[in-house]
Amino acid sequence: MSEVTTPSIQVSKQGHVAIVEMCRPPHNFFDMEMIQGIASAFEALDLDPECRSIVLASQGSSFCAGANFSDPKRSNNQVDSPRRINPLYFEAVRMFSCAKPVITAVQGPAIGGGLGLALVGDFRVTCKEAKFSANFTRLGFHPGFGLSVTLPRLVGVQKAAMLFYTGRRVTGDEAVAMGLADVLVPQDQVRAEAIKLAAEIAISAPLAVQATRSSLRVGLVDAIRTAVANESVHQNAQFKSEDFKEGVKASAERREPKFQGR
Repeated sequence: MSEVTTPSIQVSKQGHVAIVEMCRPPHNFFDMEMIQGIASAFEALDLDPECRSIVLASQGSSFCAGANFSDPKRSNNQVDSPRRINPLYFEAVRMFSCAKPVITAVQGPAIGGGLGLALVGDFRVTCKEAKFSANFTRLGFHPGFGLSVTLPRLVGVQKAAMLFYTGRRVTGDEAVAMGLADVLVPQDQVRAEAIKLAAEIAISAPLAVQATRSSLRVGLVDAIRTAVANESVHQNAQFKSEDFKEGVKASAERREPKFQGR
């Protein structure tokens, strides 16, 4: 699988299970290169008849802390059209288009877009030390990465609204209790348990598993495609707001934001 291995992404296999690993410890902040790497790895594994299931894991203390808005080298988010879809979200659609089951090994925080990435998986294996947060509104902008579809699909509209509106963090055991994650194990066993679950899935007939998965997820990719277009419109406007500047500044200074609604 060397053709889909990059400095940010490593791909390996254990039997019929492929492991796609994010390699930007400690927090695995993502950018276009990383997200494209994951999407390309998924597409390559879809074409590999020996791969029957995929584990998305990461190095470091966080699963993925999303985008690093405090990075001075990061794009300033200005767009040439208010209706332009965030190019990163095209890569999210590519991930959700993967035909093979995906298990995410969430050994630490999955924050913002990192939560969106965790929800690409069919199942999430996690630990009590993990943190799950859709913190977008705390930064001053609309949720993205298709979360406006995937989060309520998992936990229901009411719980999703609570998580979106407050931006609160929930622990791994709370996530399992609300249906946001599926398996809770000690932190040092998260990856091994995710691989174990993927191997258990790989024992089943692969064509039957993929067909069943397709039936359960009918319409999902189209819904994600529509969602990211809508999410991008809201984000494009809010990235230019004073609230967004304050949200990023407050996050960097580890204090509560003081939003003005403009």
